[in-house]
Amino acid sequence: MTVISRDEVQHLAQLSSLQLSDDETTNLQKDIENILNYIQQLDELDTTGVEPTYQVTGLENIWRDDTVVQSSVSRETLLSLAQDKTVDSVKVPKVL
Repeated sequence: MTVISRDEVQHLAQLSSLQLSDDETTNLQKDIENILNYIQQLDELDTTGVEPTYQVTGLENIWRDDTVVQSSVSRETLLSLAQDKTVDSVKVPKVL
């Protein structure tokens, strides 16, 4: 059986920026002890031969190759369509 002290609960509350009353500290202490005892039970399970589970959906990313598509439109034509430009680039408003 795992036991957690009041000081440890108060330390966790402080780290979490929580202000707990004495009753809340006592209740949280009991809850944490129950959780730790449950986890300790899980630790005793025989998982021999069970593959680790990293995700449960079975979905995988589908990647595609980046390919350059040649355009029939010239650079000059595209630049001529821009509202604001320099000699070789398009000016856009600041995003910041």
